[in-house]
Amino acid sequence: MNQLTSVTQATQWIREGRCLSLAGTEAALQGLPEGDWIAGTIPYFMADEGGMVARDDQVFVTDLTALGATRVATYGEGDIEQVVAQAPANGFTLLIIPFGGGTQRRFAAEAANFKDAFLKPTVGWIAGVHLEDIGKKAPLVYDGRTHSAHEDRAVAVHITLPEDKLVQVDILNLFEPDGTDLIQFDQTAFTVDACRINGEPARLSAYVRDKGLEHGRLPLMGDFAGAHINVSLQRVHEDHVDLFAPVFQGVDYHFAKPVGDYAAAFRAREAHQATDGLAFSCNCILNYVFGELQGKVIGGPRGPFTFGEIGYQLLNQTQVAVRIL
Repeated sequence: MNQLTSVTQATQWIREGRCLSLAGTEAALQGLPEGDWIAGTIPYFMADEGGMVARDDQVFVTDLTALGATRVATYGEGDIEQVVAQAPANGFTLLIIPFGGGTQRRFAAEAANFKDAFLKPTVGWIAGVHLEDIGKKAPLVYDGRTHSAHEDRAVAVHITLPEDKLVQVDILNLFEPDGTDLIQFDQTAFTVDACRINGEPARLSAYVRDKGLEHGRLPLMGDFAGAHINVSLQRVHEDHVDLFAPVFQGVDYHFAKPVGDYAAAFRAREAHQATDGLAFSCNCILNYVFGELQGKVIGGPRGPFTFGEIGYQLLNQTQVAVRIL
């Protein structure tokens, strides 16, 4: 089950003992009872009626109960690598991390190198706030067992699937590299400026302004052995650029080609995607904003628009879905 519903209905399901992953505003999540659930703050969703901003009496519910055996856990910056170490051999882990803290930054920089990271799938999202509340309210995650909120810890549900079931992680990226200027960095960092462009020393902030890219619509795309991973621009300053995910030393980057009609592009891509066995999905808040997806149905799975997506590692401007086969 992946659907937007009332706090009243979610409360009933919690009291029935279901294991749930929830998303909603802080006011909505604060009103829930203790139980076997995790949650993160975000008010933006793709629902049946299209992209929308939820009210304080609504939450988005992903019901994990019927998938298999579940176990809730929490992790901080010092032990976030245990999210993979403690994951089931056959199954997946649904992880929610609040935006901006040390836990998110360490996961983003190191998750791809955690032991068995690509053998034990970790999927999920980065909790955020209404865009008007950035800098005013802290993104939160919740451990429903104690109804405790955390600004810099991750919450997770480890799901062990039956032996006859398999997990499939679908990562949908609308963007393609433009193939022009090659950008490389000498450090792994969320904040950068010094770089090499086509082999020559350069400043990323100056390059971005010169190319008119400071609006942040187009991500940098890193080439990881043929897999393209987006890094979105958060803020362009006079002498540096803040990023929503780190760039990595030794990786080749290009900026992405523009995408015209996001909704049409998603629908076209979704037409070729499987639809059976959906267990979880999320998409990026930047796709919601730049694609003007308010009130638009893009086809495919429903779920939150988040401050970052998790598909084995931190992703940006991407849709992640999990299917059980």
